[in-house]
Amino acid sequence: MYFCTKNQINMRYINRSIIIAIILFLCFYTYYYIKENNIDYGQKTVICVPVYGQSYALGEEAIRITNFDSLRIKYDDRIVTERLDYTYGYFDPTSWMKQYIKRLLHYDKRSFELSIYGMAESLASKTGKDTIICIFPGGLGTQPIKNLMKGSSPYNKFLEEISCAYSHAQDKGWKFNLPAICWMQGESDIADYPETDYKSLFKQMCQDFNTDIKNITHQTNDIRIICYQTNIVTKGKRYKLNNYNGTEAQTPQAQMELIKDDTLFWASGPMYPYSFVNESLHPDGLSQKRFGSLVAEVVLDLLHHEKRCIGVIPIKTEIQDNEVHIHFNVPYPPLCFDTVSVKKVSNYGFNVIRKDHVDIISEIKLIDDTVILKCKESPIGCKIRYAVNGEFWKNGWDIGPRGNLRDSQGATKIVEIMGKTYALHNWCYQFDYLLSNSFSIP
Repeated sequence: MYFCTKNQINMRYINRSIIIAIILFLCFYTYYYIKENNIDYGQKTVICVPVYGQSYALGEEAIRITNFDSLRIKYDDRIVTERLDYTYGYFDPTSWMKQYIKRLLHYDKRSFELSIYGMAESLASKTGKDTIICIFPGGLGTQPIKNLMKGSSPYNKFLEEISCAYSHAQDKGWKFNLPAICWMQGESDIADYPETDYKSLFKQMCQDFNTDIKNITHQTNDIRIICYQTNIVTKGKRYKLNNYNGTEAQTPQAQMELIKDDTLFWASGPMYPYSFVNESLHPDGLSQKRFGSLVAEVVLDLLHHEKRCIGVIPIKTEIQDNEVHIHFNVPYPPLCFDTVSVKKVSNYGFNVIRKDHVDIISEIKLIDDTVILKCKESPIGCKIRYAVNGEFWKNGWDIGPRGNLRDSQGATKIVEIMGKTYALHNWCYQFDYLLSNSFSIP
């Protein structure tokens, strides 16, 4: 006669329990799978507008002021992540697994304020209830543009998250459109002097985004780059005020030129009108939210097929004797000098710099869309600059690189944040040109 030992009985019990657990799991999974796939989610359109770049895009140091519960409830569940759910704030730049674990453990100690939160709130309040706003960040901090190009880990992960959003929309039977990517990168290309052609790399990235994203979403409309402008020329290790040979403005100049010349680039705005943590590198939470509200206006123009937004940028320059006449694109006239929103800086931010590093401006006038710089001598051979100034290593509206020129969009477009109203003006983009006999804005 065969008798089972106690251990054998225990093992049989354990094995039987495991089998039963697996069967129950499969039953529940099958039930919910069938249920999920038979739900009528209604006719919705997902508008996906993510942000990509380095630390600005990821909200580094920006204390979060957005309430995630409010972000969901106030807008009727219409603001979602790449999973089309409401698990905001669990981004990890390097690993899907780390990102999943953060969600699982509700680890939100590095859940910063992102510009796309403010953008999404503005979009949700100005679009219909059949529109879902999908937002998420991508990129990696302290990286020059060359390290974020196609083939890099941040780029690949960003595409995977776009694919994730698209797949979830398909599962629900919803339309999906990615009209634009918000761009926030360039600080490392100023501070570290990588000696790369930023303009060419950025243009190539835009082309790569269009090819790769269209292969995922099968959309026919182009993906635009809604381009901010980095302004922290003072973070350059070789920065000196009025340095004729300074190259720190090359990156913001490249961003401005692409906005002016390439139809895939739309303007959001420069960063100098905002506040920064410790007057240093990163915009604070309020500034991220304000900037996101400005971006939303650009997205709405894009969705409504309005004229391409290129912001306040120089479009024509004339030299008349000792005067420089700069004509600007002005989205919302009139053009004006504002010394309240941005602390007044010498000559409202304009400089005409000789080769011996001397500013020769003697007087400045603003007439309609034209700024007239009267110089002490001929400006030919000089560098004409705007917002290339500020204290070394400092940043922000009152002490960093800045200028006082803006349009008047904020007279009609505003945002309220924590009970205070902020005007959404378009501020002039930073620039740096060499004046010659035959000079014209390229």
